[in-house]
Order: sequence, then structure tokens, then C-alpha cells
Amino acid sequence: MKRCLTVLAILSALLASGCSEQSAPPEPQAQPATEGPAGFVNTVWSVSESSGVAPGTLYVFLSDGSLVITSSNSKPALGKWRYEGGVLTMIETGLPYQADIVTLTRDEFTIKSHNPGAPVTMTFAPAERPSR
Repeated sequence: MKRCLTVLAILSALLASGCSEQSAPPEPQAQPATEGPAGFVNTVWSVSESSGVAPGTLYVFLSDGSLVITSSNSKPALGKWRYEGGVLTMIETGLPYQADIVTLTRDEFTIKSHNPGAPVTMTFAPAERPSR
């Protein structure tokens, strides 16, 4: 539990730094397309159910196009994401995976990722915030 709180604190710091002003403008390719739903951006999401990802795994889709994935069992992984033409694409370890957004509300975010092999469905809930 302590490790989970530490991970949440690190992700919160990443989110805060992602919202601060930068001295130089970001490179254009780092910016995700702004069309479509954006309610999942800059939120720490925790996997509540999945056909292929461990529950409790944390995902953060940062507004600069960065994707942060971590769990209490692994080191954080960095990737990228974009939303263009109604399609969410997550790029993990250099490999792009398209995903359909199935549900997007304030309290639930479900995607169906078309990975090699069988598609993987992930349902997220907002991660619990550590108490101060």
C-alpha cells in the first residue's frame, strides 16, 4: 500500500509538472489531436477490470501525448498516445495499438485495445488519491 501511495504521489507530481508553463514550446509531434473526447486526459486511472492487464495498474494519458503506466509490481513505463479521426492510439515500447473508447464518464473509462492476438478490454476508475 505504501508503494502504491508513493507511485500515486509521483504520478501527481508528473501531472502537476505537465500543466506548468514551459520555456520552449513542445514539438508538434508530441501534441495529441484535440478532436474527440478528452475527459480521460490528465487523470490517474486505475484498472478495475481487464481481460489482460492486472487490476490496480495505473495509466495516465498526459496532455502532451505522454503515456505513463505503472503498478506496484513494476517500474513505470513511458509511452505515447494520440486521438485522431475518432481513434485512440497507444504506443507502448514503440509499438502502436489502436483502441476503441467504449465508455467515458467521470467515474469510468473503458477501452478495447486491438493488441496482437485477442483484443484487450480495460475498464478504469479514477485512482484513489493519497490522504495528506
